[in-house]
Amino acid sequence: MSSSRPDSNRPRLRQARLALICFSIGANAICAGGVYCFPLISPALVTHLKLTQPQLTTIALAGMSGQYPVAAIVGKVLDYHGPWACSLVAACFLSTSLGLFAREIANAPEDITQPSTSSFYHLVLYFFITALGGMFSYFSSVFAASKNFPDYIGVAAGTSLALFGLSPTFLSLLASRYFSSPDGELDVTRFLQFLAILCGCVHLLGGLTLQVLPPASENVATSAVLLDTPEEPDERAALLPNKTDGNGNNKQIEVQLGIVEEEPTAKQSVLDVLKDRNFWALAFVSFVVSGCCEMIISNISTIVLSLPQRTSDISSLTELPSTSLTTATQVRMFSIANTLSRLLVGPLADAVSPVPSGAQNGTRRSMRKHFISRMVFLTFSAAALVCSSAWMVVGVREQRSVWVLSTSVGIAYGCTWTVLPSLISSVWGISNLGRNFGIMMYAPFLGSPVFSYLYAFVAAAHSPAVEGGIGGVGDGTAELCMGPQCWLLTFEVSAVVTTAACGATLYLWRAWKGKV
Repeated sequence: MSSSRPDSNRPRLRQARLALICFSIGANAICAGGVYCFPLISPALVTHLKLTQPQLTTIALAGMSGQYPVAAIVGKVLDYHGPWACSLVAACFLSTSLGLFAREIANAPEDITQPSTSSFYHLVLYFFITALGGMFSYFSSVFAASKNFPDYIGVAAGTSLALFGLSPTFLSLLASRYFSSPDGELDVTRFLQFLAILCGCVHLLGGLTLQVLPPASENVATSAVLLDTPEEPDERAALLPNKTDGNGNNKQIEVQLGIVEEEPTAKQSVLDVLKDRNFWALAFVSFVVSGCCEMIISNISTIVLSLPQRTSDISSLTELPSTSLTTATQVRMFSIANTLSRLLVGPLADAVSPVPSGAQNGTRRSMRKHFISRMVFLTFSAAALVCSSAWMVVGVREQRSVWVLSTSVGIAYGCTWTVLPSLISSVWGISNLGRNFGIMMYAPFLGSPVFSYLYAFVAAAHSPAVEGGIGGVGDGTAELCMGPQCWLLTFEVSAVVTTAACGATLYLWRAWKGKV
């Protein structure tokens, strides 16, 4: 009797460890969005350091775009060492960079009249390191969740991604509640020092707890039965004998267990993955969908401001929301749609499109009935962008009509990033998931500037010429491009390329039939 007690305690111990891992995943994700708090910090950089707008933009780009180039390296670290190592690196990077950023602001002279070149370069470097830490944190939380719940990878990835998306909101609430004066001015130095300590402690905890647990003992036993591994008979052994096929070989009754065995997934090198044309097709979809979405996210305010509040009934203009309120409404619509899509698509994908869980030994198996390919979610994302781009071309001539674009982009963006990890793991295996996902992230890294510069050049071509620069800065204020012509060509091009991306998803749907 006593020999059974350790076995009976193992499930409870595993559940306790899993609960601690889940807590650490959530804490890492919710604290990793420091780089997205730059709008809270930038006013202080102008006030105390006298930085110019181009310098502010450079610092912001160092944080926003600096994450993508290192994604493959971060994925390699995750695959070789595990999410705990990524969390430790994130603790070092985030704590150090945010602390140095705060010190740079605190040490600035009070009587400064011109921006310091050395301070500017220091802040660019510190914010780039913050971006590196954020990427390590992102991978530690998303893939700790994915690898500990391989049979529910959509829920795991979707929930952690949703928390990561809510991180800026959480941190901004802390900033406004505890580090702002009654008149709304943020104490940037104290806030950044707090972030440095918070991120360091949270990610240090992740370094101690974020392990990938082995399968539960009962799952191991089930796998042994499915793989025809001999087991010692006991009182729990099945009473019905195994069926045999025509050659007299044993054949397990797998239908009763609801388990479908599939072919093993061999480990693949980077070259093997890059030789796969389906990988490039998926990269093209990611390039178009993510690039188009991020272009719209970055420019939604200027899109709204380029339009009148209403095209008719001028007498009632005073009853409509102000322009700034309309812009904020569009941002909230995108944020809500993005977060809800991440929370809903993960469980829905796991319910209707359970992917084979890539076990560490390369065996792929699906525990539930498969109803439809998971590619349906990527096809839906691309189709949503096609429709919203076409709507911008033919139907939008006033501000209140832009909500279709904001909502569609939020849904497409959240849906794409929720299902992408599960697609990559089910096709190329979970053992190299971090590396392969990191390589895939080069697609949005290229797509975002391509579509953003397309928008910028089209808008600049239709902006009024101002003395002092193109579309530019004559008396210290920028001239805003007004009218649908500011973005019509951009969305015409977007409609064409997103249609091509939709076609690519249909091709992958057919190519991966039965796999995803």
